[in-house]
Amino acid sequence: MGGYSRTMKAAATMTAILMLTACEGMQQRLSEINKPPVMSGINNPYTEKGYKPVSLPMPPQQALNTNANSLWQSGRQTFFKDQRANKVGDILTILITVADEATMKNKTERTRDGSENQGLSNFFGLEKLAASKLLPDAADPTKLVGMNSASTSLGDGKITRTEDIKLKLAAMVTQVLPNGNFVLRGSQEMRVNTELRQLTITGVIRPEDILNNNTLSYEKIAEARISYGGRGEMSDIQQPRYGEQVFDAVFPF
Repeated sequence: MGGYSRTMKAAATMTAILMLTACEGMQQRLSEINKPPVMSGINNPYTEKGYKPVSLPMPPQQALNTNANSLWQSGRQTFFKDQRANKVGDILTILITVADEATMKNKTERTRDGSENQGLSNFFGLEKLAASKLLPDAADPTKLVGMNSASTSLGDGKITRTEDIKLKLAAMVTQVLPNGNFVLRGSQEMRVNTELRQLTITGVIRPEDILNNNTLSYEKIAEARISYGGRGEMSDIQQPRYGEQVFDAVFPF
């Protein structure tokens, strides 16, 4: 009964995990039946749940010396007007060009054989007792224990990855750090039929890396977090069922 009770408890626990894991996604899918995916609203990032201002090690802030009646300001690249983003709320264009290719192959093979024989020809006379209880030739004191083992392990794996991404995304300056660096955040959503594509980017940049046409290449972004994905019917088909995902996560073999 104890084993049956533990089995029932384990089954109930597994069922509860599956229900909790699927609850949110299931509700969203049910609410979008015969409807296209709902786009996210345009919100202030400061008010979003979990938002935290970026805090990084900063050098001592230096006072900016300005000359009276001077038309020139330090940090500008043009005399008349600087079109680049320079304060919170300004927008710049991020150029994302990723062409990455990697191939990795690994093969492992292991074989082990073992054999061991042990004997006990004298053990306080008890070996005679064992011989008397068995047939005369059934027990050999010099070969009382024998053990053989053999194991073979073979592993073969290969990973081939090719990525080619070319995107442009407008991002907004959400914070100016004490040393003058900018914190950016940008998001873009595009809905095609019943598939919603989502692109987000966050990171820290230097103002001087912004080009005169107010664009910036993605490799200039420190602490970059770039995400390109989506949701909808096609994305749902490409994903394994939530029960299979939970089973793969908890099954030890």
